Amino acid sequence: MISSTAQLEDFLAAYNSSAAEKICAIDTEADSLHRHKESLCLIQFTAGNDCILIDPLAIKDLAPLDVYLKDATVWMHGADYDMTMLKREFGRLPKHIYDTQIGARLLGVEKFGLGNLVEHYFGIVLSKSSQKADWGKRPLSPTMVEYALNDVRYLLEMGDKIVSKLKELDRYSWFLESCESAKNKVEERDESRDEAWRISGAGKLSPYGLACLRGLWHWRDKEAEAWDRPSFMVAPNRQLLEWCALMIDNKPIHLPHHFRADRIKRFKKMQEAVQALPENEWPTRPVGLRRKKDRLFDERVDALIAQRNKVANDLEIDGSLIASRAVIESIAANEAKPTELLMKWQLKVLDL
Repeated sequence: MISSTAQLEDFLAAYNSSAAEKICAIDTEADSLHRHKESLCLIQFTAGNDCILIDPLAIKDLAPLDVYLKDATVWMHGADYDMTMLKREFGRLPKHIYDTQIGARLLGVEKFGLGNLVEHYFGIVLSKSSQKADWGKRPLSPTMVEYALNDVRYLLEMGDKIVSKLKELDRYSWFLESCESAKNKVEERDESRDEAWRISGAGKLSPYGLACLRGLWHWRDKEAEAWDRPSFMVAPNRQLLEWCALMIDNKPIHLPHHFRADRIKRFKKMQEAVQALPENEWPTRPVGLRRKKDRLFDERVDALIAQRNKVANDLEIDGSLIASRAVIESIAANEAKPTELLMKWQLKVLDL
């Protein structure tokens, strides 16, 4: 475990030569299942023959890693979450990020979790015992250390195997483009929490219903923050929607028996504030494009899906990799051009 900036700098010095191509694999662990505000708790790193753990909770300055990663080629698995954590930490992402999950799917591998791929390529079954561990605790148990190291131990060799097969099938350019697209989505993603209360199911609510949901969401968020636990431990989204329906109908809400008196008091205060809110301060419903569906639209969708499925079957890959149904419907409705929604390789295989 590297636990100081000096140790990190000394370790990376061997891999930081500008004359050599920098290739490494990274994974991250956070404490989103155990804390209100998610923190980066662990970085697993492998390069060359080294496989080590970096402790962001102990290291005051991770700048040496930021410098190393800036122009490195980094392998990850299911990279979206790890890219998000790196972007939050450093404000940028490495130049090249390759994802073994994307590569495996482009090869037609049907079970593409990390454990599935390690078993597929190396015949080794990894333990899942620490999947929901609290990575913010110290010291880490030997079981947690082994679990964490296994997240990166096989990625570089696995990446070589995947790339070799992709090139053999003439799909390597698909892989590069897909990885770049995934990276761009993370870089462009707006993580603003201004509208975070608009959870799944909010779209059907009236403006007053949205005011109720917003009040409930912010009450829950403040309770979770004070408790330093994830919001779902106060009340899951499903519960918020149930309470919202009762507030709309002005029906009594029976809170859980384990809620303390002060939490119940704040809940009732929130209810009163929502009820007193003037109509001009109720949230507005998002105005979306109402898609006109007719027989011709359905025929275009069916034709595009049939075309996609035939191509996917011939290539022996999942059709959603070529084009999702949502993308197909947007194209069929003429809401966007195929070139605006699909990558070059997808356009090519679909002959669009």
